[in-house]
Amino acid sequence: MDAAPGWTQYIPLLIPLVVIQLGLMVWALLDLLKRPTTRGPKWVWIIVIVVVNIIGPLVYFVAGREE
Repeated sequence: MDAAPGWTQYIPLLIPLVVIQLGLMVWALLDLLKRPTTRGPKWVWIIVIVVVNIIGPLVYFVAGREE
């Protein structure tokens, strides 16, 4: 009888995704805190970046930054 559940075989695939997601989130949050202005309130962007996983930081970098 196998002691490990079936999902453990996917851990090597999930680790890079988690690292990318955390890296994007930290990068986006640091960038957000550095900028004096953004498109929309900063608190909304914080929620989007943290809650929407990989897509949230990408949306911030594309639509949230004023350049």
